[in-house]
Amino acid sequence: MRRAPKDTAESIRKISRRGIILGGVQLAFAGALGLRMQHLQVDQADEFRLLAEENRINIRLIPPTRGQIFDRNGVTLAANEPSYRITMVREDAGNVDDVIARLSTLVELDEDELNRALAEMERSAPFLPVTVAERVTWDDISRVAVNAPALPGVTPEVGLSRIYPRRGDFAHAVGYVGPVSERDLARYETPDPVLRIPRFQIGKVGIESRFEEDLRGRAGAKRVEVNAVGRVMRELDRREGTPGADMQLTVDAKLQSYIQARLGEESASVVVMDVTNGDLLGIASSPSYDPNKFVRGISVADFGDLRDNDHRPLASKTVQDAYPPGSTFKMITALAAMDAGVVAPDETVWCPGHMEVGGRRFHCWKRAGHGHMNLEQSLRESCDVYYYDLALKVGIDRIAETARRFGLGQAFGIGMSAVTSGLVPNKEWKRTERDADWRIGDTVNASIGQGYVLSSPLQLAVMTARLATGTAIEPRLVRSVAGVDRPVIGTDSMGFNENHLRQIRRAMYAVSNNRRGTAYGSRVIEDAYRIAGKTGTSQVRNITAAERARGVTRNEDLPWNRRDHALFVNYAPFENPRIAVSVIVEHGGGGSRAAAPIGRDVTLQALYGEDPPLEAYPTKDRGRIKDQQERLRQVLQANDIDASSRA
Repeated sequence: MRRAPKDTAESIRKISRRGIILGGVQLAFAGALGLRMQHLQVDQADEFRLLAEENRINIRLIPPTRGQIFDRNGVTLAANEPSYRITMVREDAGNVDDVIARLSTLVELDEDELNRALAEMERSAPFLPVTVAERVTWDDISRVAVNAPALPGVTPEVGLSRIYPRRGDFAHAVGYVGPVSERDLARYETPDPVLRIPRFQIGKVGIESRFEEDLRGRAGAKRVEVNAVGRVMRELDRREGTPGADMQLTVDAKLQSYIQARLGEESASVVVMDVTNGDLLGIASSPSYDPNKFVRGISVADFGDLRDNDHRPLASKTVQDAYPPGSTFKMITALAAMDAGVVAPDETVWCPGHMEVGGRRFHCWKRAGHGHMNLEQSLRESCDVYYYDLALKVGIDRIAETARRFGLGQAFGIGMSAVTSGLVPNKEWKRTERDADWRIGDTVNASIGQGYVLSSPLQLAVMTARLATGTAIEPRLVRSVAGVDRPVIGTDSMGFNENHLRQIRRAMYAVSNNRRGTAYGSRVIEDAYRIAGKTGTSQVRNITAAERARGVTRNEDLPWNRRDHALFVNYAPFENPRIAVSVIVEHGGGGSRAAAPIGRDVTLQALYGEDPPLEAYPTKDRGRIKDQQERLRQVLQANDIDASSRA
């Protein structure tokens, strides 16, 4: 049946309207798509080009060359040496086990290091290189290079690694570097990206740690082209980094080596300080250790030996340890009393061998007593009772104030690790720290450097330098960084009465040059280099009444770790001071026997710059000193040969 014309026209209108609507929608969609394509291809072309470039090109960091460290005369203390290693790319190697087997016939592979490398290969992408042998020799590298066709995926490489040519001589001062740990990263709010480079090394202790950012330098960068899976195709360009700053220390490598050799295996420390500018010419702790072992990755056995050694080779005794200063503190007590006007140098105190204070008997080291003692005599013969009497007159607060002005109780920022502030106690300190009242017996003990008083060898050297010069000189270990000198601090007068200081100096001269002086046995004969010093002995245990009644056991009859510490401080020359020296021998017994001879030998070595003539020593000592010089000379020559081979 045919449709009516009216119905046909209506259908045509509906179809045309729908077509127009559909066409409009299609046209709108095409227009929107066109506008979007214009936005992406034209308006955002640069942005997407950059994104594409970043997917194709990677920027990789180049580790900077670490700055070197030198002594005051340019002797290398920390340097960088070529470090050869062998890497392997797993996907290029194919059968890793077969390649490792062939490689092991050419190069000796450490089993632990190899197992670590294999485990790293499993974790890493197959195209990334993994180190399978580190610190191999040039001969090893040569053999691998010659046999390269038989070693697919194996590549010999060269980098830089830290080396310490003088080994243990500067271990405590310079420190060492090691791989970056999570603990190292936690020290920085925003860690330098270079610290995340695998096996990158960072300063762990000492100067290496304290001046890490100066020594590290700034990383360079290289642009490499990579494919879709991240494999490097080629290097496009390279920008070398900025090397770390070189540093020069104030120490004298020759003197430092002598001190270490002179101390031998003693548990001891020595500080030598230039009194005119604060330069630390020597700062040695004994025994020491080889920092190169830490750079290479110290073995468990080697670290255990160092950790368990009762002489504590890992400790920086010169700055980290604090000891009762013993009789070396008596100059502070005397100066505090004179400055307070409670005693004159010629006033005497009677020493019967003890003093009764608060119902307790405080003994002098000389049981029979010294009799009448004035200032010079009391320091010369180290009479304890004289200083008990002074302390009761002047009080602990005045003594503590004087001690702090001479550098005790202060942590000097010289760049070494774990620098102690020691302890200079007073009434407020005991109330705050011990929740107890200060007792009169505490004052008596403090007057002779016992009780709560603690000081480091560095602080004792500073104290001695300030006594010698009357200036507030401060110690300096770093001489320059990147060629820029660091300032000398504290050349102004301390403001003490010069006459009082002269009285102290004269008494210290008598200690070393008067026949009754406690250090007379370690005197210097050469007039131009005579020394002024003070011995000290600090107890590490209390002597009971029962022990005194039956006669106190001699130090040498006690176990080593129960013996007294031996101390000696001095400056020289007496007429024109140039250096100050402090010596502490742990559990060495008496200061006059164990510490003073070391102090004299080190002083003369520093003043002469070489082995001093035998004429500088007393006649009776010359034979022994000659043998000692020959023995130490052989040790130092062997060390120099070893250092030269490492430099």
